[in-house]
Amino acid sequence: MHRLHSNWIVLTVLLCGCAAVALAAEGDVPKVPLGLKAPPIPADNPLTPEKVELGKLLYFDPRLSCDDTTSCASCHDPKKGWSNSDNFATGVRNQRGGRSAPTIINAAYSELQFWDGRAHLLEGQALGPIQNPIEMDHKLEECVAKLNKVPHYREQFRKIFKTDVTPESLAKAISSFERTVLSGNAPFDKFKAGDKAVLSEAAQRGMNVFFNKGHCSACHTGPNFSDQAFHNVGVGMSVA
Repeated sequence: MHRLHSNWIVLTVLLCGCAAVALAAEGDVPKVPLGLKAPPIPADNPLTPEKVELGKLLYFDPRLSCDDTTSCASCHDPKKGWSNSDNFATGVRNQRGGRSAPTIINAAYSELQFWDGRAHLLEGQALGPIQNPIEMDHKLEECVAKLNKVPHYREQFRKIFKTDVTPESLAKAISSFERTVLSGNAPFDKFKAGDKAVLSEAAQRGMNVFFNKGHCSACHTGPNFSDQAFHNVGVGMSVA
């Protein structure tokens, strides 16, 4: 059991902890690291470098919050794995939420967003935190009006979307940037690509357990190691 546990730790690190993040876009798709396929991109929101750059500005701009203190990056910080290294997220006025902030790394591959899957694609998720009273607490119409008063934003939205800032174009810009935050090129990816020396013997034993006896890959499958489904694993349940 000790060996199995050790191998599991090694495998977890090799799969999740040693990967690069691609932030640049080239053409109409992001640069995709080894081990991943190009993420799905909605037909009504094609990816362009200009749109990604605009989304990046918005992502790091605290003016999206009601009091200009909290940005998307406050809870999804690139220095903290695009999360916040805490068990709960903290929004405006130091309000504590009831859930942790999920990482946006590889969120482009998830059709359902948020922990409960209530939003569809990144476009459906992007405006939620802005309006949430314990996150950014900004009425959407007020946020849009504020951004339209910023000459650079108004100019860029007109150039890219042929309109002033609107809720729809705001969501499309932010999600376009988030769609380029990709993680891959991990030792496992290199191993699968043919570099058999990149994984230690212990890691290869762990990989064998993961894909065979442990049945981990029954749910943790595909290049993103998730089937994007919701499973009852018994957490929070009590047995009489």
